[in-house]
Amino acid sequence: MPDAPFPEYTLFITGPTYVRPEVRAAGAWPEYGHRDRENAKRFEPIFTDLAAIAALPADHRTILFLGSGSTAMEAAVRSLVADGETILHVSMGAFGDLWHKISLENGKKAVLLAVEPGRAATVEAVEAAMDAHKPAVVAVTHNETSTGVTNDVVALGRAIKARGALAVVDGVSIFGGAPSGIAASGCDMYCTATQKSLGLNAGFGIGFVSPAAIDKAHHVTARGHASDILAHLDRAAKFQTQSTPNVSLGNQMWLQLEYIVKEEGIEARFARHIAMRDQTEAFVRALPGYDLFAEEGRRSPTVTTVAVPGGMTFSDLKAVKEAMRAKGYLFDPGYAKLNEDFEAAGKRPIFRIGHMGDITPAMLQGFLDVLGEALPKR
Repeated sequence: MPDAPFPEYTLFITGPTYVRPEVRAAGAWPEYGHRDRENAKRFEPIFTDLAAIAALPADHRTILFLGSGSTAMEAAVRSLVADGETILHVSMGAFGDLWHKISLENGKKAVLLAVEPGRAATVEAVEAAMDAHKPAVVAVTHNETSTGVTNDVVALGRAIKARGALAVVDGVSIFGGAPSGIAASGCDMYCTATQKSLGLNAGFGIGFVSPAAIDKAHHVTARGHASDILAHLDRAAKFQTQSTPNVSLGNQMWLQLEYIVKEEGIEARFARHIAMRDQTEAFVRALPGYDLFAEEGRRSPTVTTVAVPGGMTFSDLKAVKEAMRAKGYLFDPGYAKLNEDFEAAGKRPIFRIGHMGDITPAMLQGFLDVLGEALPKR
């Protein structure tokens, strides 16, 4: 086999993420038929392990969508918001805004509660917005990738359910790195994906759906095909996907999820992510002029955001990216539109450090040591 014609970088961006060599190699395992009994050898453990990582209630169902996290998020909109109903989107940044945009693009009556970037949503603000708009569905981001803020989805979910709405959650950049909160929150559909904290390549959106969500979908018309959660359930009961999946990713997913559940351990994985968050925060606090961006107590275990010193620009951060590339690392200079908006408003841009999936504290420390030399001093 010829050597790869492309350079290899260790990724400290917010997705795609680093994939372990063993998982990469599993992509070369034999292909199989997705309706054959060989499929169940891979996908029955996949479904079982996903439920274990989610601490999924026994009456909830797991769906694998072909695509990405946004595929699952669109399915939540298409399957759970009926004509004439309102969906309230609680957004703390770019990906909350994206979900609102998806609802509008699907012709839904969507309203937006915008939270200041860097801050988490409060129960009081969500309750007030629900009282004003009377939504049938409320969409909340668990972990806002653009700002490094984690919401208290348990408290928010309980508040949403107490007012009679369905609660749907975007957990794309945190699932596999922290507890999902599905059982405690009463969440009706939790959407996530393979390519972030699970340490896999992109290719599957993942949806965990409650009995209430399934019942609601029966009363919603024009759910689409791939976005219809009901159309997936019969196949999911057989540990299958609705359509032909990426079978190489299926092999990789089997290996990786078995590793997470049976080798590293779910709680140990969550604890490692917390340790890497604390490690990164300590690094930032030691940098003169740089500040942690997300509010205290709501900082993400999977991505840390850093406000740069006054006078430093987004262009400067792009130059840091190239300096880090020369050292074998892929650095994240921040979410482009957010930084452009910040600079236009005279605010300091931010950069992101992804520490999710199978990144280890030792790998992270190596990256931080090099980054500390590459960042401009102020």
